[in-house]
Amino acid sequence: MSPRAEATRRRLFEATMRLARSRGLAAVTVDEIAAEAGVAKGTVYYNFGSKDGLVEALLRYGVDLLAGRLRAPAADPDPVAGLADVVDAALVFMSEYPGFSQILVSELWRGPGQWQATLLPLRENIVSVLEDQLRRVAEAGRFPEGVPLRTAAAALFGTLLVVALDWLVFEPERSREEVRDSVLTLLAARAQ
Repeated sequence: MSPRAEATRRRLFEATMRLARSRGLAAVTVDEIAAEAGVAKGTVYYNFGSKDGLVEALLRYGVDLLAGRLRAPAADPDPVAGLADVVDAALVFMSEYPGFSQILVSELWRGPGQWQATLLPLRENIVSVLEDQLRRVAEAGRFPEGVPLRTAAAALFGTLLVVALDWLVFEPERSREEVRDSVLTLLAARAQ
């Protein structure tokens, strides 16, 4: 894909996230997305075929970005420090892309919906990254035995999404570090 086409797609993604944040994904029209991105309506159809195609591509794009952000700090030699860095990376991402975070919250746990088939493998991607980090903590003897890591990773993913949105909507005056430390305090009860 050419750099120009990639930039256009990114503008369309960002416009969709901004609009969805205020009104929800279902209420946003292709006309509004195109206007917000500063492109012709046909550009959406040319690049994605439909609004559904745009949303599916946006979900993949956003989850790939998030997964990349979470993988980067996970390499810390100290697995608990790596876990703290992963939590911080998630909060940074969610503060940069609050519209995407809202889309994930509203679409992932809605139940069977229009984008469920797209979201399930994307959710699996993020949960796997978190599970790998929790496994490192467990292998270092700093996580209780018998706790299912898959369930703990899913809980951490949900916690991060909800806590980040709560922070951004209701307590934006709090620093990211305060929010991170609150999440880590919850984790410290188990990851000692």
